[in-house]
Amino acid sequence: MPALSARHLLTELAATQRRRLNLAVACGLLAGSLTLLQAALFAWIVSALLVNHQPLARTVPLFALWLLVLPLRGLFSYAQENLAQQASLAVRQRLRRRLVDHLVRLGPVRLAGYHSASLSYQVVEQIEALDGYYSRFRVQLVLAVLLPLMVLVISAYLDWLAAIFLLLAAPLIPLFMALVGMGAERLNREQFAAVSRLSGHFIDRVRGLTTLQLFGQTKRATHSVHAAADGYRQRSMRTLRLAFLSSAVLEFFASAAIAVVAIYVGFGLLGYISYGPADELTLFSGLFILLLAPEFFQPLRSLAQHYHDRAAALGAAERLADLLNQTPPATRGDTPPPALAPDADALLVLTDACVSHPGRGVVLGPVSQRLGRGETVVVTGASGSGKSTLLQLLAGFVAPDDGVRQSQRDLRFAWMDQRPLLIHATLANNLRLAAPEASDAALYQALASAHLSELLEHLPDGLETLIGERGSGLSGGQAQRLALARIFLSEAPLVLLDEPTASLDAHSEQAVMAALTMLPRAGRTLVIATHHPALIQLATRRWHIDHGRLKEIAHG
Repeated sequence: MPALSARHLLTELAATQRRRLNLAVACGLLAGSLTLLQAALFAWIVSALLVNHQPLARTVPLFALWLLVLPLRGLFSYAQENLAQQASLAVRQRLRRRLVDHLVRLGPVRLAGYHSASLSYQVVEQIEALDGYYSRFRVQLVLAVLLPLMVLVISAYLDWLAAIFLLLAAPLIPLFMALVGMGAERLNREQFAAVSRLSGHFIDRVRGLTTLQLFGQTKRATHSVHAAADGYRQRSMRTLRLAFLSSAVLEFFASAAIAVVAIYVGFGLLGYISYGPADELTLFSGLFILLLAPEFFQPLRSLAQHYHDRAAALGAAERLADLLNQTPPATRGDTPPPALAPDADALLVLTDACVSHPGRGVVLGPVSQRLGRGETVVVTGASGSGKSTLLQLLAGFVAPDDGVRQSQRDLRFAWMDQRPLLIHATLANNLRLAAPEASDAALYQALASAHLSELLEHLPDGLETLIGERGSGLSGGQAQRLALARIFLSEAPLVLLDEPTASLDAHSEQAVMAALTMLPRAGRTLVIATHHPALIQLATRRWHIDHGRLKEIAHG
């Protein structure tokens, strides 16, 4: 499958809202047609009064029609804007769902090289940067072709020489749009990259604020954030300077072209120009052409104003397409192997499975093992031997480059490592990450299973007590046990633990180990990667990894 490019992504998304965008174009054409009708009515009224010397009363119906066109024109302009906005909103919602689903499929291993702040910026701000492209530029691109063509046909019917003047001036605006657009697109790419770096830079300083204070580096960190922000300011000003410069150039050429048409019409009506159709100019045709000239350039000028929306969208879409081009583990290799039967004794089976990393070759395998229900498997080995890779393979975060991984269909698993994910929210909200519909009674039971009932009794707001990001306000052991309570709450049949007791004091370690012994009794399979002798004693099976090669050690 070819890699997804920025332009292909934008076109693909636009195709999902083709109906709304086409309706917006139709409304824009109707609004433009009514503008031309107003110009024709005004020129006819002036000609009737000044040339034909008709009484004012006879022009009242024309005035009434002219006034009637005003609200209709506004109605169609509103409909155009509303339809385009709806299309833009639908596209952004669709892309955001697609991107979030893709991030879930990639898994934490593939996303390890991305900063969380950068990913958040892409999911929120970079998708929002596509708004102007779909709500303004995409529709205006079609109108900038059809409306000037309509004006050109009418002008050619009235006076072909005036139409030639308009036709000669028309390519200047798209030419300068393209020249300016290339620079704007490059600046927008640089700006999006700078904001991503700035987001990561700032959140890293916030997360490490305690450490910076302990080592007296807060002033230096403040200066570094200020310098990064100032760099972003300078890039933003360069983009704005380019936008204002391009607008000034385009306005100059449009005004010059309109002035040329006005001079031709004026001298033609005065009789100073006798070439071509100039002798046949009347007040009606001359005034109508003068009124048409600004309307000829107006769609092009609007397109030029929105051209920066296109540059911003291309800059954002390029980074989004790069992320979407990352291949999820589930799509590697040939068709996936058949799932194990729901009533099978095994939850998961590995057959000659191997995992490779770029530049390192095979880091694990071949592995042929079977995980049964209610087992406690302890994985040991030196640091870097492949224990974490094995857990990632069991979880499905990585797919085997060779061999087969089979599991029961929709196998659910729970994951906990030595740095559990806790968010800035209440205890209840952190627990419900695993079970959104869990009742308060279930939350209390999970906390009791993880030996956190005593802590809960001392908290002022109980389950509604607010904790900081990464467990700020809790000790390391309490954070580990809170993550363990979440595992109890999930009821996933497969539990994967990576050094769950690392950095815990003796009391917290004993509490966590006591809670872990309850999981296999409920028929749940437990896989623990650890060096800790006490955790090894919990095992019913023991796997040892040495330089990526796994062997089972008799455990007794």
